[in-house]
Amino acid sequence: MEKKQTKTRTGNQRSANRNASTRLHAKKTVGGAPQSTRAGQKKSSNKSRNTRNRRGHFGQPRPHAKKKDDVIPRLEDDVIRIIPLGGVEEIGRNMTAIELNNDIIIVDCGFMFQEDDTPGVDYILPNTQYLEERKEKIKAIVITHGHLDHIGGIPYVADRIGNPPIYTRRLTGVMIKKRQEEFPHLPALDIREVETTETINIGALKLRFYNVTHTIPDSMGVIVKTPFGGITVTGDIKLSHDGTGVVDQAEIDSFSIFKDEDIICMLMDSTNTERPGWSIPEHKVFDTFEIILREAKHRLIVGTFASQLERVIKIIEIAERYGKKIVIEGRSMKGNLEIAKELGLVKPQKGTLITAEQMSDYPESKIVILATGAQGDTYAALMRMANKTHRFITLTKDDTLVLSSSVIPGNERAVQSLKDKIARQGPHIVTYQTSDVHASGHGNAEEAKWIHKQINPKFFIPQHGYHYMLRSHGDLIKESCGLTSDDIVIPDNGTIVEIREKGQKLVRLPVKAPMTTRIVEGLHVRDIQEAVIKDRQALAQDGIFVVVITMNLRTGKLRKSPDIISRGFIYLRESQELLGETRLIIKKTVEDTFKKSSKPEIDDVKNELIDVIAHFLLQKTHKNPIVIPVIVGV
Repeated sequence: MEKKQTKTRTGNQRSANRNASTRLHAKKTVGGAPQSTRAGQKKSSNKSRNTRNRRGHFGQPRPHAKKKDDVIPRLEDDVIRIIPLGGVEEIGRNMTAIELNNDIIIVDCGFMFQEDDTPGVDYILPNTQYLEERKEKIKAIVITHGHLDHIGGIPYVADRIGNPPIYTRRLTGVMIKKRQEEFPHLPALDIREVETTETINIGALKLRFYNVTHTIPDSMGVIVKTPFGGITVTGDIKLSHDGTGVVDQAEIDSFSIFKDEDIICMLMDSTNTERPGWSIPEHKVFDTFEIILREAKHRLIVGTFASQLERVIKIIEIAERYGKKIVIEGRSMKGNLEIAKELGLVKPQKGTLITAEQMSDYPESKIVILATGAQGDTYAALMRMANKTHRFITLTKDDTLVLSSSVIPGNERAVQSLKDKIARQGPHIVTYQTSDVHASGHGNAEEAKWIHKQINPKFFIPQHGYHYMLRSHGDLIKESCGLTSDDIVIPDNGTIVEIREKGQKLVRLPVKAPMTTRIVEGLHVRDIQEAVIKDRQALAQDGIFVVVITMNLRTGKLRKSPDIISRGFIYLRESQELLGETRLIIKKTVEDTFKKSSKPEIDDVKNELIDVIAHFLLQKTHKNPIVIPVIVGV
């Protein structure tokens, strides 16, 4: 069994090695363009060993992969088209297009941070090709709130789709402007502030806004009003309630507008709808912090998301009541707090906010540090404290650390490492698992049912979540709200949904909008190149092995012993025997190739070297480095 497995891995590696050789050594010392290498690729296995380790978004062929013969039909008159372009197979890069006749309204424009299977990628964007091909129809972008998974894509996307006006509330608008300042080469954005009491005309459509509860002020939902009824997108949402199912009057007032609306389709946040009951209300978290701050006898450190702006503001207000001083650690948290101060959302008293350098001027019992990095982020403030690399803050056994966030899936090891490092220095650690120090910004099942009954849509499209979350949300609505499978579409990114017959019929098209993954790498926005990602994965897993051969191109004789360069594969000083054997194999392979053909193509020599060396190294080390031969002819 082991022998068979080794053979398979070697065969798979040949393709990866040849791919790498072609890309990384395109400018060969001799031999011209690498046509022979590409021909070798066609003969080799299509399944590189990198593919077998792929996971998540880029691991397996996706059902939404667009074929060349897919043709998106022309939108018929008076048909409403809804396309989730992001945010329905992941948490992040939220974007939805709503189209009717000559008008397109876009809701949200976020990004997603890189994943484990996308090394070297900064951000992952929605694919906007469908919109770019119809940019003259785009009348507006509506932004529901100021989190990066809803606004982060704007600098990379807006200009591509014609830089349409952006409609949002005040805080969100300022956050978008501040972020846009990091891109001075881009055209100015047209940001138009709206309020939840407004209804505005956009083309032949109308937009009506309503307040929703989330973890950041000025969150809102939107109704796109058509002649056939409204399409509503809630954005991220939970309910403010008493913890037992009694919804606050403010929520009842916000949703009362739907008594006057005929909603034909609702798109709603699905993140936590698989969880039964009601979410922890934010006021319970505030009550917990009231107790913690009141009873703190020594320094208190609170780690949370910079985007949890309402919680940050509330902690500052509570701290002031007990005469505490606040230190803000983390660039993004400082930036968000400055915006909140500018808009009057928080008005700290003079002297409440101090710097880390000033902490020694006050008793430890009066110090509260608000810090980013509760997810174990490598360079965030909390991890610098944990690693003892923070310039001004050294943890002690008298400190109390509150991690005011849940663990995002995928961050478990990083968070555990953070807690371990801090625990070794002695502070007492409080988490959401032991105390009500965190509440999600996304509602549970009972909240979803309550919202659905207030809006009472004819059709339903769950969004904002992985497919399982969307499916669970759809099942919940079928079981509790009277809709059938024909009334619900569980979408993929790029799914095209149409509402036909003047709002009476819901149809899922068999074709999808283009969904090649679009990424940000440094200064560039481009479609992802699978071959490049596979090379990066291979380099990260098994390293690179470069052999430099100086040889007589007529006789095939080596002029000197091959030079070998290795990175991320083996430690050369401890592997001299392996290197000696490799050099003998290189010499024999080159000579044998010349014996078979008096004038072999250089690419043929290189391909043979790749195969033989990769097989040898795998047999000796059970590792599959990318092998790159460089031939210098004399």
